[in-house]
Amino acid sequence: MHLKDFDLNLLHVFDAVFTSGHVGRAAERLRMSQPAVSHALTRLRLSLKDPLFVRAPGGVRPTARAEHFARHVQAVLRSLDAALQEAEAFDPASSQRHFMMHMSDLATSELLPRLLAQIRSEAPGLRLEAQQLDPDHVGEALDDGRLDLAVGYLPQVQVAHCQPLFEESYVVLLRADHPMLGRIQDRDSLQKLDFILVRSHHEPGKALHRLGLESRIRLAIPHFAALPALLVQTDLAAIVPERPARHYQSASRELAVVAADLGLPKLEVALHWSWRVHGDPGHRWLRDTAAQALAPYPVP
Repeated sequence: MHLKDFDLNLLHVFDAVFTSGHVGRAAERLRMSQPAVSHALTRLRLSLKDPLFVRAPGGVRPTARAEHFARHVQAVLRSLDAALQEAEAFDPASSQRHFMMHMSDLATSELLPRLLAQIRSEAPGLRLEAQQLDPDHVGEALDDGRLDLAVGYLPQVQVAHCQPLFEESYVVLLRADHPMLGRIQDRDSLQKLDFILVRSHHEPGKALHRLGLESRIRLAIPHFAALPALLVQTDLAAIVPERPARHYQSASRELAVVAADLGLPKLEVALHWSWRVHGDPGHRWLRDTAAQALAPYPVP
């Protein structure tokens, strides 16, 4: 049996009979005739291949299969009821909603703690899930509902709505006692450095390309997590957005940030969402909360 072949109205009948323990009282509660309730139970019994209820003094009692099924049915009905109520109003304090967000690994470590702190204080039951998609697929995922919100520099996302958060500049990150530290003044001086490329975030790689530094890449790594330790232990450097670079520096005195004139355009970090959820009260609350938590976002 597949869900697409299942009549979801039967769940209401099942729940009414299960909670009342009586077919007649369930019919009154549902404002249905008793034969109609009995017919619905017959359909459900055939679908699940179980009697579900047997006669008992004063009404009916559930089978073991029905006891197990009831837990899932009641959870589904509660979720649907909450979703219908939130279509008109959203109460963050009681919401159990699950939101899916796109963030790069850099944004996840840099921005998500700020957002989570705000959400936990106002909506302790709400669940967030962050994932990183290829930027070229983010717009499609927003539009078909696989994502609720995307955060980052995503110029390729052409959905209906976008809210800018802050602008980001590129800097050079390297170890504090690097022999080239005091000699990095402009983009020409970068030709004397060797670089690490982090593949999880596309824009720093594009920046290295624009600067003509692809031939100076000596190491490529999948994620930003290992970057600080690698920079501290080598003479390599990295082109990194300024805010995370400053946080790496504040966490380790062995790192230095050089805000040289690299001649690169600034990145506009923004929230992105689809027209499909623009009017949803819960989604609107999430957007407003994210905007409040993440912007303005000063450089440390």
